[in-house]
Amino acid sequence: MNTKLFFEAVIKFLLGIVLVGTLIFLPAGTFLFFNGWLLMKILFVPMFIAGIIMMFKNPDLLKSRLNAKEKQKEQSVIVASSGVMFLAGFIVAGLNFRFKWFILPRSITIVAAVVFLLAYLIYAEVLRENAYLSRTIEVKENQRVIDTGLYGIVRHPMYTATILLFLTMPIVLGSLYSFVIFLA
Repeated sequence: MNTKLFFEAVIKFLLGIVLVGTLIFLPAGTFLFFNGWLLMKILFVPMFIAGIIMMFKNPDLLKSRLNAKEKQKEQSVIVASSGVMFLAGFIVAGLNFRFKWFILPRSITIVAAVVFLLAYLIYAEVLRENAYLSRTIEVKENQRVIDTGLYGIVRHPMYTATILLFLTMPIVLGSLYSFVIFLA
């Protein structure tokens, strides 16, 4: 096992938990926010499991997934815009809970959580099918176009999974206002 990669993954994982938790629970004004805990569980438990699997089965894939530095300026703008969207969406969801603006029914949040987990399964299958799946655009030696499995159905199944993940997060948090932000 690559110790440096392990510690990089653990640090990014823990920082993600702290950041998302802060962005959700601080605006909510309480830790007694069921939807916030639900999102934290369905987001970070599968992420932890996927990270462990990648650490042992494909550390190169984990390393490329941890590399978030975009080389293309246009992509950097998209990544930065996504970051702003996440900040605003999570903060608005917390504020929505605190001030009871418009809380979605629990049944809708549970359905969204199930869809979120199904999207995570799609994401996991994409990681399994495509060993060259990087967060940044790269061409590697011996890389080939994948056209089987999910790639035989959809050209970019990871984008499909990502869209489902992004659009279900605010619903899991119970916030229609946050959904509008994530939809943008």
